[in-house]
Amino acid sequence: MKTKALFITASLTTSLLLASVVVAETKKKPTPAPPDETHPWAVHDPNRPAPKVVDPGPELQAPAPIPSDAIVLFDGTDPNADLSAFESLGVPWPITDGYFSVPKGGKWLRTKEKFGDIQLHVEWRVPERKGKIKSNSGIKIMERYEVQVFEGEVYADGDAGAIYGQNPPLVDPSRGTDAWQTFDIVFRAPRFDENGELTRAGTMTVFFNGVLVQDNWTLEGTTKWMVRPYYESHPEKVSIGIQDHSDPVQYRSIWVRHLEERPVSPAEVTLPKVRKKAN
Repeated sequence: MKTKALFITASLTTSLLLASVVVAETKKKPTPAPPDETHPWAVHDPNRPAPKVVDPGPELQAPAPIPSDAIVLFDGTDPNADLSAFESLGVPWPITDGYFSVPKGGKWLRTKEKFGDIQLHVEWRVPERKGKIKSNSGIKIMERYEVQVFEGEVYADGDAGAIYGQNPPLVDPSRGTDAWQTFDIVFRAPRFDENGELTRAGTMTVFFNGVLVQDNWTLEGTTKWMVRPYYESHPEKVSIGIQDHSDPVQYRSIWVRHLEERPVSPAEVTLPKVRKKAN
């Protein structure tokens, strides 16, 4: 009986070890989606050229003015500023000296109000620290379409101002660490019919420190990691999320404006005729 029990114990131990190996194998880093007929580069391709560096001019010493019709999500100049416009999916995000910070274990911060087409202003800063990656966060509009907040060395479609995993910034106007940076984003939400089919893709225009880095980019779908994006039907209005990636990032001013449906120019429907000069 003792020999049999030892055999059973050894068998169970071996099975558990094999199961652990299988789990470890399934958790290996996935292979990035390769180039295809419409994508000349792999997703997160380290060989993709980095955007040209552009000096955006001096740092804003104070937050930018807030339009009268904006919904203020956080205003660090207000001594009573709080995060009541957000809900935290983890531990509270601390507020210090007019800004709030990403905490360890903070998980996500998302707005209580839901939004569709918007103009969004975000001011953020990455404190200095050692390492190739100084900090990593992101602004996820509708909790799924991400503009990357980043400082450090990374693949082009993951740099600051990138539409993560889809399109690198046109140029790199980052001020580096310990300097306040701004995103000004114009977002047009995708549209779906009653069957959940896509009727119009979403678009994103982004100014980074006042410099155009995304020029009315047509979104290929929801932000993904290592794979090509694809659309998933969702409501017309969804929260805006701020990503916690366990890295220190500070935010001092965030406001948003609702946008009406964009008027369609007749020239978008039918190309105007060219009037030729008479000889």
